[in-house]
Amino acid sequence: MSMYNYVARRVAFMAVTLFLVTVIAFGVTNILPGNVALLILGPNASPESIQALKAQMGLNQPLYLQYVDWVLGLLQGDMGTSLRYEEPVVSLIMEKLPRSLLLAFAATFVAVSLSIPLGVYSAVHQNEPADVATSLFAFVGISLPIFLWGLVSILVFAVWLDLLPTGGYVSPIKSPVGALKHLVLPAASMGFALTAYIMRMTRSSMLEVLSEEYVKLARAKGMTQRVVVLRHALRNAIIPVITVVAFQFSYAFGGVVVLEKVFYWPGIGQLTLTAIQSRDIPLIQGCIIVVALIYMASNFAADLLYAYFDPRIRYGGEE
Repeated sequence: MSMYNYVARRVAFMAVTLFLVTVIAFGVTNILPGNVALLILGPNASPESIQALKAQMGLNQPLYLQYVDWVLGLLQGDMGTSLRYEEPVVSLIMEKLPRSLLLAFAATFVAVSLSIPLGVYSAVHQNEPADVATSLFAFVGISLPIFLWGLVSILVFAVWLDLLPTGGYVSPIKSPVGALKHLVLPAASMGFALTAYIMRMTRSSMLEVLSEEYVKLARAKGMTQRVVVLRHALRNAIIPVITVVAFQFSYAFGGVVVLEKVFYWPGIGQLTLTAIQSRDIPLIQGCIIVVALIYMASNFAADLLYAYFDPRIRYGGEE
């Protein structure tokens, strides 16, 4: 199977997944309590005006026709108008999305920068004090929820040491230094939480590869430990780690819903919570679709990286 066919299969799978997401998002939001027309017109609206608005918005049509109209709008880049903000949903999401992506990428960068070196070092020094210490760190990282990491970091670095702001957002365009200061705590808090998972997978994968015969042969040929570990072992051990990194990025993007609340970060998470609290159905639907697209894009990137590091995958070796 060629690389083209491999990518085509993954794209087709994403299309089917997105279709199912639209069905679920539309179905779930339409069983929520509340009358959209009543929310727009207010509690004092007359029954006649409510019925007229329903007819204007197409809410008096069967659900399957409403779904078709909604999907056709999505295909044209139209997600409807927010009931709360009275602005296009696309505009609201495009304003908030880059902020959440910035936080998720920064957190993933922190996690990868820490976890892979720690995981490799832990595997090379198996059962030594350094391995025990990193394993203990991983256990603590997995046990603590993300919001607790955030609260502890605020207490230590913002309240006690007064080194960084407690929260908020500054645009990198307006002030790169200010943006970095506001990004450090939330990105580090989420990054530390993600580090444990990636580090454990890196350690486990490295231990498995280091026990392979070709690694033993490389050592028998007199290759240095650095060459054996980095050139031979790590390249093969990194493949399952890619899976975890892609998943953790998706988790980081989903985790911003909680962390944005802790750090007052005005991203897609805060927007989603506001939409749910105000029963803003078009905005809820738009946020669900965008989050699902981010998840699928990260997994698609992982699939391409699999194929790059292991050609057997793109040529059907996994089957």
